[in-house]
Amino acid sequence: MPLHRHLGKGRDIARTAGDHASDMFAPLTVIGRGLRHHAGWAKDRWQATPKDRRGPALFLTASMMIGIYLLPHGLLFALIALMASAAWAGRAPKAPPAPPAPDVSDVKLSALYSALTPYLCGPEDANPLYHFEGSYKSVFSAWEFDGDGRLSRLELTYPAYFTDTEPGARARIEQVVQGKAGRAREYRFDWDEESNKLRITAMTPLPTDIVAQRFVAAPGEIVLGFTDEDGTARTIPVGRGGAVTQQPPVIWRTGPRSAEPHLLALGVTGHGTSSLIRSIALQALPYGDLVVIDGAGTGEHACLVNRPGVHTVETSLHGALAALDWAAQETERRLAALNAARHTGTAPPENATRPLWLLLDHPTELSELAHAEGRPDPQDLLELPLRHGRAARVTVVIADDIEARDRITPTVRSTTRARVVLGPAGPEEGRAALGAPLDIAPAAQAPIGRGYARIGNASPVRLQVPATVDPLDDEAPAALRDAVIALLPHRDTRTEAAAVPPRPEQPPSARPADPAAASRPVDLAKDEPMIRSRPIS
Repeated sequence: MPLHRHLGKGRDIARTAGDHASDMFAPLTVIGRGLRHHAGWAKDRWQATPKDRRGPALFLTASMMIGIYLLPHGLLFALIALMASAAWAGRAPKAPPAPPAPDVSDVKLSALYSALTPYLCGPEDANPLYHFEGSYKSVFSAWEFDGDGRLSRLELTYPAYFTDTEPGARARIEQVVQGKAGRAREYRFDWDEESNKLRITAMTPLPTDIVAQRFVAAPGEIVLGFTDEDGTARTIPVGRGGAVTQQPPVIWRTGPRSAEPHLLALGVTGHGTSSLIRSIALQALPYGDLVVIDGAGTGEHACLVNRPGVHTVETSLHGALAALDWAAQETERRLAALNAARHTGTAPPENATRPLWLLLDHPTELSELAHAEGRPDPQDLLELPLRHGRAARVTVVIADDIEARDRITPTVRSTTRARVVLGPAGPEEGRAALGAPLDIAPAAQAPIGRGYARIGNASPVRLQVPATVDPLDDEAPAALRDAVIALLPHRDTRTEAAAVPPRPEQPPSARPADPAAASRPVDLAKDEPMIRSRPIS
């Protein structure tokens, strides 16, 4: 008989013997499994029993065992009961181990690689980096996930023939990455064109609980909001949640030596352009005079009416035209006064050096109304303050809707070199509003006051405007309204109750009536010097 037949017959005999042995020892296997189950249960019960109860438990167990021993055939019945319970407990086969959970990084990075393949795969590439049967490990060099399993950092390599210098091509890749990584966060995209690498970083949310307050800034410096730590080299103390913390601000410097003397803020409706105007007004009031134009006519700036230093708050077209015409004449007067002071070598007068702020909220609404009525465009009256405002100490701040940027005149767009955009603006809208490509993809849902700022030729930075609500808005939180009221020059009976005078210790004595005193005007001046505003003529 050949050797392979002997080997095959031996394997069959061994397999048959193993099957008979398993059938014969199957009851013992079941009982052994049940005994292990009982031993594990007893061990768990013993560990769960408090130490002060272990002694009585041992005494009770020993008493039961002695009682069973003293009974006739007690040990036999106990052994039969133990074997029966062990056979019952071990009847179920051992459960197979659960399959390991899939790796979150493998699932998410594989999905991102598959999503990028149609955009980064060249049809004529002989050795493509991205292909439909490839692996993400060949192009993703580094990645990091946060505690919630979301992608927080990624570095990838893309082909050299990818058009990374075109904004449209970049926007497609950024949109795909943000869609797979999560649209609830902002991402910074660092394109390394020399090395064909893209570094993606999830941005930490900016604080939204900073309210309006007196910021530590020099005269002529306006704190537009707060940004990331790498967005500026300066920090200021800020009250936040009852504590003082150091926050990196976005500083806009105004005045005769500023390279960006005027500001243009565009935003999505309801995302805080009016709050930005109020924040700038509260910071400018201690050092200058204000002229406020509310083109939307919603009364967002009614809290500034009749305040010291506020010349006027206009909401109508007639009032806006009169105020802007006066501002143009005031700019000419200031220029003439400053030139005369330079020629004579004397100090310029105070009324020519005190800063004048023109704050316009939604002026395009008034422009459309002026065109319909055949009257001058209010934006045309801003040409003189915009072009010569830096020398005349006149600063213009314009806030409008981002959809109305095409209705803003070229003069306004060319002279406002400090830019702010608020709300979830797209890449094209952000580039048009800021004048530079935005390397940060905004989140799908942005809080009020969240946006981006660009001062002059600097790179755009993230911005969170302080919460500066309208104190006349009853729906706003009381704490935020009180913070704004505390920054206004004096109390307003529309939002605050009149101060109750202290009760005198003695009743006032009657004095004879003085006819001259009745006709004398009442002096309402305070002890500290107040800002005297000039009426618009």
